Amino acid sequence: MKNTFLITILIFTLFGCDKKVEDSKQNIITSDITNFWKAYDKITSTQDSILQYKYLDSLYLKNGTVGLKGIRQARNYTPQDYINSINNYPKFWNSVRKNTLKTEMYVSELGEGIEKMRKIYPELKAARIYFTIGALRTNGTTIDSLVLIGSELAMSDKNTIASEFQGDLGKGRRKYFDSKPIDNLVLLNIHEYVHTQQNEQVDNLLSYTLREGIAEFVSVIAMEVPSATPAINYGKQNDKVKKKFEEEVFYGNNIHHWLWSDFPNEFKTRDLGYYIGYAIAEINYNKAKDKQSAIKEMIELDYTNETQIEDFVNRTNFFSKPLDKLYQIFENKRPTVVKVKQFKNKAQNVSPKTKEITIEFSQSLNGHNTSVDFGNLGQDAFPKGTLNGRYWGKDNTSWTIPVKLEPNKKYQIFITNNFRTEEGVPLKPFLIEFKTSK
Repeated sequence: MKNTFLITILIFTLFGCDKKVEDSKQNIITSDITNFWKAYDKITSTQDSILQYKYLDSLYLKNGTVGLKGIRQARNYTPQDYINSINNYPKFWNSVRKNTLKTEMYVSELGEGIEKMRKIYPELKAARIYFTIGALRTNGTTIDSLVLIGSELAMSDKNTIASEFQGDLGKGRRKYFDSKPIDNLVLLNIHEYVHTQQNEQVDNLLSYTLREGIAEFVSVIAMEVPSATPAINYGKQNDKVKKKFEEEVFYGNNIHHWLWSDFPNEFKTRDLGYYIGYAIAEINYNKAKDKQSAIKEMIELDYTNETQIEDFVNRTNFFSKPLDKLYQIFENKRPTVVKVKQFKNKAQNVSPKTKEITIEFSQSLNGHNTSVDFGNLGQDAFPKGTLNGRYWGKDNTSWTIPVKLEPNKKYQIFITNNFRTEEGVPLKPFLIEFKTSK
């Protein structure tokens, strides 16, 4: 009787697990793949561009899932993007086609992966995974509770042809294809699934790196496999990456240097921001006595809460100094506006006959990055005639703009931090305020 009872429990448990996996599988949608290739075959059968757009629209876009609409929105894919990529890279498309048609083979494994995620994070909310075909700008992203997979990249491998892509793009594609992304397809999906559980990041480099690194670390813990992101192994073996990040973390104009692009860097490795976030997450997790609580804390971080984020980072001692000390070092090395040449800032009697305004800086800038904006008084207080004729002074230590001023009027010109040194250190913003005489 006792054995019968135990067998019944075992069967019930196994059935319950299978049912959860089956439920998860229902949220994995692959129909966009089939529709794309139907459209592709018709598009490549003609040179008539009008027909090509017609086939794309009627056979793919109009039949698209919510996921296809989502990935188009997330990456701004236009019909022209699709047609151009199909016409320009025929060898690529033919080489990746077979792999993208294997999506059904991964559905069960993905369902199991979601349930593994639920074991370490019981609060897991349901999300839907859409396998779509994009136009070569993402292998995966999310919108709200939707995981959006760009299968043409995510399911590539060493046999995928990159020769049609030119220059650095071609080199980057070759390196990416050789890393055999399709072998890590489930891990990628779980990484993106974690993003659907996280709060939105604040628009700064530290926030982005934490969010990406945590998603990668949590997915690795859930799946019990090593990360497939080359940047993580590279960062662990090269301490200079951390030092460089410490120098640049507050720049505010360099997110693409660290994430989501092939922007050239001294390490010749992309997406090193993933390593920074991953390493911080890993240290927090290893230090925690309650691992499940650590996972919950990481996933539910509030990126709008500066105190919470600062505590989360500082308690790892990952960086050489606490964040407030690193920020002070950054502030101390920033270039500043020393003065306005033609008048003292906030002057109340500037001649309306003044034809140009010259801003002088504390050090040489790079001579090409500039940006001015309205002050809090808005567009009406911004001088007219400033667009044409701007020029840099000797050694790029000054910058001049032409102006057309009116008598007895208040003016504002906001000098933004888009000005920067050759090393990328941004200028401290500066508001020029003055009033013209009668």
